[in-house]
Amino acid sequence: MEKHEEVTGVGQEVSRDEKGDVVQIDVTRDITRAEHELGFRQALRQYPTATFWAMFFSIAVIMSGYDGQIIFSFYALPAFQKRYGIPIGDGFEIPAPWQTALGMGNPIGQVLGALASGYPMERFGRKWTLAVCCVWSVGFVFVQFFASSLPMLCAGEILGGLAYGFYVVIAPTYASEICPLALRGLLTAFINLAFVIGQFIAQGVAAGLEGREDQWAYKAPFALQWLWPVIILIGLPFAPESPYWLVRRGRKEDARKALEALSSSKNKPDIDQVLLGVEQTDLLEQEFEATTNYLDLFKGVNRVRTEITIMVYLIQVIAGNPLIGYANFFFEQAGLKAADAFDMGVGNTALGFVGTITSWFLLNYFKLGRRTIYNTGMWVMTLLLFIIGFLSIPTNNQGAIWAMASCMDVWTFIYQMTVGPICFVIISEISSTRLRTKSIALSTAVQSFFNIISTIAMPYMLNTDQANWGGKAGFLFGGISFFCAIWCHFRLPESKGRTFEELDILFHRKVPLRDFKTYDLLAETELEKVQTA
Repeated sequence: MEKHEEVTGVGQEVSRDEKGDVVQIDVTRDITRAEHELGFRQALRQYPTATFWAMFFSIAVIMSGYDGQIIFSFYALPAFQKRYGIPIGDGFEIPAPWQTALGMGNPIGQVLGALASGYPMERFGRKWTLAVCCVWSVGFVFVQFFASSLPMLCAGEILGGLAYGFYVVIAPTYASEICPLALRGLLTAFINLAFVIGQFIAQGVAAGLEGREDQWAYKAPFALQWLWPVIILIGLPFAPESPYWLVRRGRKEDARKALEALSSSKNKPDIDQVLLGVEQTDLLEQEFEATTNYLDLFKGVNRVRTEITIMVYLIQVIAGNPLIGYANFFFEQAGLKAADAFDMGVGNTALGFVGTITSWFLLNYFKLGRRTIYNTGMWVMTLLLFIIGFLSIPTNNQGAIWAMASCMDVWTFIYQMTVGPICFVIISEISSTRLRTKSIALSTAVQSFFNIISTIAMPYMLNTDQANWGGKAGFLFGGISFFCAIWCHFRLPESKGRTFEELDILFHRKVPLRDFKTYDLLAETELEKVQTA
């Protein structure tokens, strides 16, 4: 569809399609105002099934969090160490090269899977792409479970990781496209909780099996991975498809049915108005974007949007998060006994769970902005990393070791309350709806690529037969975190309370990023209408 005339603001009739019909952007002023006025509790009453299905799709992310954590937990698991490790002192240790190879399986698969997710998600939709990935996961868990050697296990991790790359793109994309503005923050932040749940289960399973000396100490955790895809495959046929995807495919009536299925039968919103808002957002973005390929992510204002989505996701890796993945091993290397290390690891993920729940209250009860929560978390996390580094300077000091381990737990709590969940809110809001799949896919791929780098580096940083940094790694990550916090201060906009259409216009007008919070498009539109009357 060819468009003419410039789109200048919310509520203005300024665009015509090739038939000469007026694109009804003027109507969206009332839709936008209604979105702003819709409260959290009212939104839950109107969209209970949307809330359920967004959380249901997040089950897939539990698998990604579980697999990424369990393989690192094996490095501190005595049975796994004895079976595959080499003698070090009085015990065994998995050699650093094999730790690197095993740990790289999941992120390598995620890079490839995330980049490959764009086409099937746009061609076949969100739910059927997820269904195929679940079948894929069931198959390659067999490879991990029956692996007779470390090379075979590595192959299973890489091939299984392909599906995880899809999962972490599908879940936030779907959640952001099926829920109203009032629920968008909670349901996209829930993606992070799914990661934490996966990590928590992995830590609990590893701690529960830590005392076993047979092969089931590491085979049983692999077998547990068959549970999640089966649950998803049972429920997926009943899930509504994304209304935004259906509108882009020209299936307006199917989009209407999806919206009806996502809303309450008793407290139903105005489906026609909601559908019109979806259509007008798509038409507006067609004004800005003639095509929807990966190159478009780096054209015009999309370049800024891509920078933001990549950075907020990348910061998860480069600003200290790898220490969470190596929590058990890190605690052991810091001087704790194996049992104490696993207990601290479980406590670490439990605090992460509580932290993510707390982020919901920051978003919905205290109504703090995304930028405020994210930036505050960055500065507190930076300080804690430097404290961990300084605590590592005294040698053989049990008090300092426990203090350092406790700081790791506090860091995890702050991270999972701020940067962890808010990242998924931001990447789901900042990217345009037409490029969202590819934007989240590219961000996931970049994050996973740097996760590969950290996976290579961490064993050499922490292992006793290598650099043996221990807590001194806090200095490195603290320095990186400081510069990331500076970037956030200048480059991270506030997207709280903005519809997708409003964000499109703010970026298109090149409004300074730090002014997004105060720029009033609706009031401006009313003023323009008075002046032209």
